[in-house]
Amino acid sequence: MAIGTRSYARSYLLSGGIPPGVRALLIANVAVFLIQSLTRGMLEELFGYLVLIPAAVVKFFFIWQLATYMFLHAGLLHILFNMLALWWFGSELERAWGTRKFLRFYFFCGIGAGICVVIGNYLFGNPAIATVGASGAIYGVLLASAVLWPDREMLFYFLFPIKMKYFVMLIGAIAFYNSFNPASPVSDVAHLGGMLFGYAFIKAPRVKGFDPLQSARDSYHQWKLARAKRKFQVYMRKQKSDRDRYVN
Repeated sequence: MAIGTRSYARSYLLSGGIPPGVRALLIANVAVFLIQSLTRGMLEELFGYLVLIPAAVVKFFFIWQLATYMFLHAGLLHILFNMLALWWFGSELERAWGTRKFLRFYFFCGIGAGICVVIGNYLFGNPAIATVGASGAIYGVLLASAVLWPDREMLFYFLFPIKMKYFVMLIGAIAFYNSFNPASPVSDVAHLGGMLFGYAFIKAPRVKGFDPLQSARDSYHQWKLARAKRKFQVYMRKQKSDRDRYVN
């Protein structure tokens, strides 16, 4: 996928360069890619624990793979197009939302795309196939740009002007069509999953201020509180039994 804009790069320079969230993601992705390239397979076993393998997530609970796979890429063109899209579209999104919300959105889309890959491979594909790349999160970023700035023009393949909303519809339709091709080397399920979770993130806050990640954090804190309460109750019962044991 080749994309371009008429004024994005110039507007970014005029507004102070790359914002911190996008800059950190760019540095992390490029650093990991360079380590992969320079070590030439010497760390293959280590990276094998970081790619997204649905069978490993389900059978061995390698949950971290739902996030780490986003920082691994299959080649130069793969990371190049992903990082260009992150720079062009993610920078503007971060400036509109702020760094904290943008990073929450980015990882929400990427992890959501990973969940879709796990489910999709178990239902229709091969759960032993590995998936890498930030494309799921990037497609979420593209969808957010289309929702927020639908009539903004960009250049498809750096040649053809097209409105953002139609561009995202087009790449979404292509991903949906390709998802029926089992021989495709691209994880179109991840692309569609990133767009789906991105749309859910954007639309959900309009319903009583709902934060898609807040419910997960609240559930985790409630679980910790309940666990601490159970431990305290066990401790108190033990103390009571010890006191009763020495009563004459």
